[in-house]
Amino acid sequence: MTHLDRTALDAAVSALTDPALAGFVAVVAWPDPDAGRDPAGRPWAVLVADAHGSARLDDEHPEGVVVAGRHPLPSTDPMAFLPYELEVADPSPDHDRNAYPLPWLRLASFFTEQRSPDLAVVHAAGHWFPEQGGHRGEHGSLDVIQSRAPFVLSGAGVVRHGLIEEHARLVDVMPTLAHAAGVPASALAGLDGVPRTDLVEPGAAHVIGLLWDGGHVGSLIDLALRGELPNVARLLRRGCALTGGAVAEFPSLTLVNHTSMLTGVGPGRHGVVGNVYWDRHHGRRVVPNDAATWHKTSELYREGVTTLFEAVLAHRPDVRTASVNEMTERGAWASTFGLVRAALSAGESADPGEAGSAESRDFLTTVRALLPDPYASDLVTHVRCEEDDDYAFYSAIDLLGLSTMVGLFSASDPAELPAVAWWSQYTTDAAHHAGGPRSGIATEGLKDCDQRLGVFLDHLEQRGLLDDCLFLLTADHGFETARDDVRGEWGSALHAALDPLGVPFRDEGPGFVYLGVHPD
Repeated sequence: MTHLDRTALDAAVSALTDPALAGFVAVVAWPDPDAGRDPAGRPWAVLVADAHGSARLDDEHPEGVVVAGRHPLPSTDPMAFLPYELEVADPSPDHDRNAYPLPWLRLASFFTEQRSPDLAVVHAAGHWFPEQGGHRGEHGSLDVIQSRAPFVLSGAGVVRHGLIEEHARLVDVMPTLAHAAGVPASALAGLDGVPRTDLVEPGAAHVIGLLWDGGHVGSLIDLALRGELPNVARLLRRGCALTGGAVAEFPSLTLVNHTSMLTGVGPGRHGVVGNVYWDRHHGRRVVPNDAATWHKTSELYREGVTTLFEAVLAHRPDVRTASVNEMTERGAWASTFGLVRAALSAGESADPGEAGSAESRDFLTTVRALLPDPYASDLVTHVRCEEDDDYAFYSAIDLLGLSTMVGLFSASDPAELPAVAWWSQYTTDAAHHAGGPRSGIATEGLKDCDQRLGVFLDHLEQRGLLDDCLFLLTADHGFETARDDVRGEWGSALHAALDPLGVPFRDEGPGFVYLGVHPD
């Protein structure tokens, strides 16, 4: 790092940790420039700071050692704000009352990847930033609630039952499902995640992953216990749920964690560091989380990445696997996005172009015309579709997903049924973005997904397959509600600090700050 680079970094950190920004900037994190990196590019240490102090995180001190002032992470407890009543009593808490679980593991992985920024700004839990693309419900932070996803296991092979006061990591999802599907432990040893052999044993004829994108774990379990999500309750009666859920990788964003949970490794190894980031090598902005680019997600993977479907195929080459409406699907025998790629290569579909382009808008118009009509289904809350276009769009996608899953599990020949299947639903994410957790629209998003789950479970039961299935229900992140009293932006402070030095910067997200890179 040159003297100018170090001067710019110090100036940026100083600007972002100014007490004037403390209401909406929780912490700032960056690789320790004095520590260097290991041969794989992983930083030997990461620094974190807030308006009142800084700390150094490393392998020997994963919770951090104070460098100056007070520790910037008030708590690192993955089980904070439990039982659920504590979360409800203190929604979107201020930084000083918040918790930031597994900070070293998550930040070290994030900063390993060369696509990661020079420093990351962690939004305060209640940060409301609609001018920069923020929503009423938000995620992406290092904090515990935005990082907490459900981890529910049900059915054949589950060895523990009820509500368990523990937590997992989202990188545990892939090795746990692979283990349940009969992949040997030796093939899973090099992952960041671990198979939860204490919760499930192999032997199920059908291993099924269920992702409810942005499904808020506290609400999901609470509503199930109160009978308002009867089909999640149905799963719980035949299995278990970790009350601490599964901790997402940082940032707690969609593409990062879809990739993490289905590869078993964090962003520092799979390479997908955000929903939007700057690629220094190619000098371009990359937007993986766009309906026009989802089918190309695997092109972003780094060498050595293995998906769940590839792991199963390597050890059980004669079985079928399926990925329904899931971006991390490389190696699946049946894949929604494989069909998209095939249609594009055959010239049967509009060119999706780049994310946000005129071509991508044309592509989405074509896609919408092919989807089921959400207003024609009693598995969709119609009034919410009228209120929110994303709710309508993703409800249609989820209806298509349901019909695809039913079709996959309708084959008369048992050998043609998927041994491993994954089904992602997205209405929950649209609903939580629109209203935040515990809002009316968020609750109805969960209920709609529960209804569709019920149709699928009924189909399996009618076919005599249900008792032979293992289910893992999870999500890619949690959610918190943005607060009207937590407003602000840090771009002006960065300009005031860096412009006199002649140092340009890009702020993607916002929150990914790339120094020395000219904005468009």
